[in-house]
Amino acid sequence: MGVTKEQVEASLTSKMNPSHLEIIDTSGGCGASFAIEIVSEQFEGKKLLERHRMINSALAEEMQHIHALSIKKALTPTQWKQQQESISTPPSSQ
Repeated sequence: MGVTKEQVEASLTSKMNPSHLEIIDTSGGCGASFAIEIVSEQFEGKKLLERHRMINSALAEEMQHIHALSIKKALTPTQWKQQQESISTPPSSQ
């Protein structure tokens, strides 16, 4: 039995309290593969590997049924804000 996008969202929301969370079911609906972007204050001071471990730990139960989890972004709110500002600000021409 697969995992639903809503189950992944509920687990990450309750355990990581993200300020931004995007989950995409990349399995075509069978719940075996997901791609996520997550922004959480809990990532402050943590290296990327630690952040990924936190996400995997938060999804420990779901990971028993998920075959692939692609963590596209695991950012702090400050990093997220900087990234959004750089996307919305066009480069200046010289």
